[in-house]
Amino acid sequence: MDLELLKFQEDDFDSYYSLVSNESVMAQITERAIPYDEAKVDFQKLLKRNEKYEKYGSYKVYDCFDETFVGLGHLTLNEKQISEAEIGYMLLPEYWGKGYGTETAKKIIEIANQLEIMVLKAIIDPENLPSKKILSNLGFESQEFCVIDGLSGEVLSKKI
Repeated sequence: MDLELLKFQEDDFDSYYSLVSNESVMAQITERAIPYDEAKVDFQKLLKRNEKYEKYGSYKVYDCFDETFVGLGHLTLNEKQISEAEIGYMLLPEYWGKGYGTETAKKIIEIANQLEIMVLKAIIDPENLPSKKILSNLGFESQEFCVIDGLSGEVLSKKI
């Protein structure tokens, strides 16, 4: 599989909304689908973050074979600790269990390797065993369990 990551642009809202409005996708992220008006506001914030840095931000993930939208990957700088960044990804359900999560995470790590980052972190729902497996296979180790915005989270990290 050959994936391409391109930063989200103004005309990509429909792709973004197809993810965040999907209950299955959001079940282990926010535990709820995001309504249209809220998604519009969130998308504008995403675009502003994308403009701030060349490499950090949220990327749309495409399968180059048939040019289909697969999901979102992000690399977010920890502005309080600039040697750290967070990675994350969301995929449409039809791409789950087919290697797209692993390939997306690898692509994000490739971007991070071009930057002056020493530690990558990922925050997942502790119940999301497929994501934990992907990250563990890529060298991430569990650091702590916590509560973020009222939801259970597990922080994994990797030195690069």
